[in-house]
Amino acid sequence: MSQNTERKADTSAILVCAGNATRMGGVNKILLPLGETNVIGHAMRAFEACPDIAEIIIVTKTDNEPAIRETAAALGITKLTQITEGGDTRQQSVLKGLRCTSQDTSYIAVHDGARPLVKPEHIAKVIKDARVFGGATLGVPVKDTIKVVDDGLIVDTPHRPSLYLTQTPQVFRKRLYYEAVDFAMEHNLDFTDDCQLVEAIGGKVYMTVGDYTNIKLTTPEDHAIAEVLL
Repeated sequence: MSQNTERKADTSAILVCAGNATRMGGVNKILLPLGETNVIGHAMRAFEACPDIAEIIIVTKTDNEPAIRETAAALGITKLTQITEGGDTRQQSVLKGLRCTSQDTSYIAVHDGARPLVKPEHIAKVIKDARVFGGATLGVPVKDTIKVVDDGLIVDTPHRPSLYLTQTPQVFRKRLYYEAVDFAMEHNLDFTDDCQLVEAIGGKVYMTVGDYTNIKLTTPEDHAIAEVLL
């Protein structure tokens, strides 16, 4: 007689999209049309399709909420539980999303809402690694040679095989992330990267290799690239 060993969904996805889109020329990039839906619609659909995700929380500007809810309804998104307003910085925005998570979940997956092409299987992969190490992030090896420049002059050439482009989602044990937030608040620190926040308290973060299609829409050219990749 076989037992059902299916793992219970234990991860809260926090999709962060509360920025000002200054490099996008002020265009609201998360609501830009992309394929048959829009940018945030693709991101929601990827997390909806991942069995490990119990809920989706979106952190954004208040004005975006009606359009996001309309998009979720059109796509049949069932895991969206809350939409909350962002803070003044990314770290503050993630914290607002964190406070909306269910007490029943053990992990958080922080994702840039402007990364619409993330794949459900890669979300599951990085969550699996976070269960082992306490924290994990998607990323890809750097293709180009990187130079460190000071006052216009090259001062160092880092070893390329050890360099990775960091993507999202970045997944952490919820308890670990709260400890990191407490440390940052106590020492008046504010980080733009969630891994850096956890690293500050000595937390280990595993680099889970994803793929190069998981791009972040930052400039108008990125939107055109996303259309081609889609």
